[in-house]
Amino acid sequence: MDKMKWMKEAVALGRNGMNRNDGGPFGCVVVKNGKVVGRGWNRVLAKNDPTAHAEIVAIRDACNNLGSYQLEGCEIYTSCEPCPMCMASIYWARPAKVYFGAQCGDAAAAGFDDAFIYRELQLPVNERSVLTEEMGREEAMPLFEEWLAKEGTELH
Repeated sequence: MDKMKWMKEAVALGRNGMNRNDGGPFGCVVVKNGKVVGRGWNRVLAKNDPTAHAEIVAIRDACNNLGSYQLEGCEIYTSCEPCPMCMASIYWARPAKVYFGAQCGDAAAAGFDDAFIYRELQLPVNERSVLTEEMGREEAMPLFEEWLAKEGTELH
């Protein structure tokens, strides 16, 4: 029963944010041990930030509240199936499980179509619509050597 309670809270956050004109109709909560540890709603318009999706905002809030960059043992409840950016962030945060309400096709029907991103990511770098070119590898590679030599680092 609690699971539906958390989903309803995610939906309510999305509705409230949408009605405040903060951004699209998306909300998210992060739950650990039966308690909400992070909340977020789409704030793309309010912040002029294309990364301020509900899941990203909720993950940041939860990580801040937990004092950790990982969401071990947490569950994420989001009003819609996460976009590629949010799904990648979820993988980096490593929660135990994700629950979503609406499907990405439902979001696409409302004008939020991420299908082109999925297609772009499958293309070779030189064929993507955002021009991308490798350069300066010799200058950048020492950063990894310095990281490996640094005391107290965790690799992920």
